[in-house]
This record gives sequence, C-alpha cells and structure tokens, in this order.
Amino acid sequence: MKSNLTRHLLTVLLTSLMAYSLAHADDRPNMIFIMADDMGYGDVQALNADSKIPTPNLNQLASEGMNFTDAHTPSAVCTPTRYGVVTGRYCWRTYLKKGVLNGYGTPLIQDDRLTIAEFLKDNGYATGVVGKWHLGLGFVKDGDQFDFSKPVSNGPHTHGFDYSYIIPASLDFPPYVYIENGKITEYPELTQQAQKFPAFLRKGERSPDLVMENVLDDIAAQAEKYIADRAEKSSPFFLYVPLTAPHKPVMPHPRFQNQTDLGPYGDFVHQVDATVGNILKSIDDAGVRDNTLVVYTSDNGSYMYRLENDDKDHVDEESVQGYRPEHHMANDSFRGTKADVWEGGHHVPFFVRWPGNIKAGAKSKETICLTDFFATAADVINKDLPEGAAPDSFSLLPLLKGETRKTSRAPVIHHSANGMFAIRAGEWKLVLGNGSGGRQAPKGTPFEQPYFLFNMQDDPAETKNVIESHPEIAKRLETECLKIRDSGSSKSME
Repeated sequence: MKSNLTRHLLTVLLTSLMAYSLAHADDRPNMIFIMADDMGYGDVQALNADSKIPTPNLNQLASEGMNFTDAHTPSAVCTPTRYGVVTGRYCWRTYLKKGVLNGYGTPLIQDDRLTIAEFLKDNGYATGVVGKWHLGLGFVKDGDQFDFSKPVSNGPHTHGFDYSYIIPASLDFPPYVYIENGKITEYPELTQQAQKFPAFLRKGERSPDLVMENVLDDIAAQAEKYIADRAEKSSPFFLYVPLTAPHKPVMPHPRFQNQTDLGPYGDFVHQVDATVGNILKSIDDAGVRDNTLVVYTSDNGSYMYRLENDDKDHVDEESVQGYRPEHHMANDSFRGTKADVWEGGHHVPFFVRWPGNIKAGAKSKETICLTDFFATAADVINKDLPEGAAPDSFSLLPLLKGETRKTSRAPVIHHSANGMFAIRAGEWKLVLGNGSGGRQAPKGTPFEQPYFLFNMQDDPAETKNVIESHPEIAKRLETECLKIRDSGSSKSME
C-alpha cells in the first residue's frame, strides 16, 4: 500500500515538475538576429534624417525598441564579425589575423569552440540560420577538383544549427550555390562570368537555382517558412539571418530598380529594408511578436566612399563607388568606410525589439559590440555561460531593461581589414597604427607610429588627433589594448 502511494506521489510530483518546466520554457523568448551585409549607419533614415533612401521598416523597428547609437562590429570586414557574433569571441584570437575567407576558405570555428547555437540548443532552443555563412565549409575534393555532389564536412550544421539554408560566403565569391543542412541544393553546372561594379562578381561555378537578383527574396522566404513552422512548436527558437546585401554585387530585384534617386545602391538599401519588413511581418503573422526578441544590425560599415570634390558620384554614374555628401552619406558623418579602423568601418545600426520588456523608442549611448549578443542571450534565459565560452561578450540585458550595468564593460576593441587595432574606452579611442588599416588612404601599418587619439564625445568624426596633449591617456589605453589582446579574454579587464 505504502509503496503504491509513494509511486503515485512521485508520479504526481514528476508530472508537476515537467509541466512547470515546459511552462517555464514557453516563457523564454524566441530570438531572431538579423544582420545586413555592409549597411552603413547613415543608410537608415532613423539614424540619418538627411537620408533620401526610404527605410520605413527599419525606422519602425527602431521606434518600437531600443536604438543603440554607439554600437560597433568587432571587425570592419565580414568574416571576423560573423565569427564574433556566433562565438562571442574576437576573430583575431584565431588563425585569421586579417582579411576574410573566400567561398572555399578553411573552416574558422574550432570544433571545441562553443557557438551561440550550440549553447541555446543545449538549453532547449531550436536553432536555425538562413543567409550568408562566410565562416568556412569544408568542401570535399576529388583530386584537384571539388566534388559538389557530396555534403560539406563543416558548417552551421556541425556547429549547433538544427536547420541551415546558406550561401558559402559573400555573394561576389564563388561557388554560387545554396547549401541546405550541409548539402548543395543543385549542382553548380553553370559558369558565372566576372562583372564590374556595381554588379561586381568573380568568375566561378553557379547553380541554376541561385539567381543573384533573387537571393534576398529567397532568404526572406526561407526565414518566413522557418518562423511559421517553429511558431507551431512548444519550444522557443533562435534564428540567425545574415543577409547578403547591400554588399556587392549591387543587383536589386527589378521591382526595386529605380525606386530611389540614389542609383543601384540606394535601390538595394531600400530592398534590404523591405526584406526586413517581410521577416517582421512573418513574426506578426505567426502570432509570436510579443514573445520574440529581434535584433537588427550590420556586419560592418558601408563600402561607399564619401567624395569631397565635384567629381561624378554614384548618382551621376552608377559605376562610381561613392557619394558626394549632398546626395548621401552612407556612413553618416563618420570617417572612413568598410575595412577601416575609423568609425565608418565599424560603427553600425543596432536595434533591439522585445515587446513588454524593452521600452519603445528607448535609446542607449553605451558603447557596445556585436560580440555582446551571446552573453545577452544567456542572460535573457537566465543561464550561466560555460567556463571559457564567449570571452569577449558582455550582457546587454541591464541596458535593455533601462538599468545601469552592475559592473562596467571592458573596453571594445576595433579591428581593421589589415589587422590594425584600436581601443575604445569611455570617450577615448586610441588607434594603434598610423592609418586606416583598410581602404582609405593613408592605409598605414599596425603598431607603427604616429598613433591617433580621439575624444569621441567631442569629435566623433575623428578630425583632431589629440595624442600629444594627452600622452598619459594614450599610454593607458595602449596597455589595456595589449592586455586584452594577449590575455585571451576581455573579461580579465572587468
């Protein structure tokens, strides 16, 4: 009798605990991280009132959540930033010290490096990625040739993503193929010829089902399907949506062509906004808006130069890769472009919406980095990060709640295409080199004098090097930067 009663009580208790656990899991938000490719801070009207490019969906998203006005990518180019988002770790801690991978690049994420997808999956989340991967895939070779009939040996499907529908790298790098859960969707039997800017492409293999002008639509369709499918399930989901635009090739879909007065680039930015709008609508249509945390950002600044002369620009001639200020400032008033250690290279839009948890129209001036998303996700679900995971990630949750951090964030490290370091602490930014480290002349060399020190509060356009009047600040920041670089973790600076 007592034995039966005991078993009954245990059954009731276990059932109650399971019910509580499921209810608790249901309360955890879905998370969607949308990252544009090469969209500048000044491309969004909500951030640049002078912009003539319509971005109604991004404007609305900014008004519905929190706008971080001092957000930075961990690198001024593609691959390193993506590594930072997925791992919460600066990419220069890996073998890739400068530049980016191509479509056939050696996989960058180590097998023992925890990704945000693996972490969330371990905590009951379904995980998906739709868009541009650019972290290496492990194409199989048969002699000197790639065997596209075989699955890739590495990729999102080996790093915690339950579902993946991706292109290998930037849309100007072959092979031009879609890869679903590690398998190429259609054999690349076509040869894509090289083209010049704005439709910049490199020669290489292409699958018939990948049509350049359709890629944004394809990504949106796959993201919308994933959201609709997962919304019907009991477990929360994480969806990473790294878009392919407005990165080159600048090839807006025909329905967006000539929709702005700012050439193909302006049309392409407008299409990116519409793509984000479609994804946001799918969240509403699936009935999960109130329990979905949405982040929108970019992987680095725009590649469009600011032309300070009377020469023709992209409005006058679409083959010109730049704008005069009276037409458009893709990187707002910031110095430089994509690839540079100057602000234009890495100062990006960053909007976060989470209805009922983030005050609509809120703003934060705190200096943050895209690596911070990993720790934020862990904080949102009230889980501690494993030892050594996400070493350069700091939770944004207190800021999202309108609170102050209990401890200050470590300084943010900026990194350029050629490996130039800069450090940002409070109002001060020190560049540890003598140039942009990227595209804008003089490019300079990392760790060669003279260094640059800027007061970002007084001079966000980086016009005045004040290192001679504040040598003690420069020395302190240099010491802090090298300590973070050499220690293996920014958290040693907390």
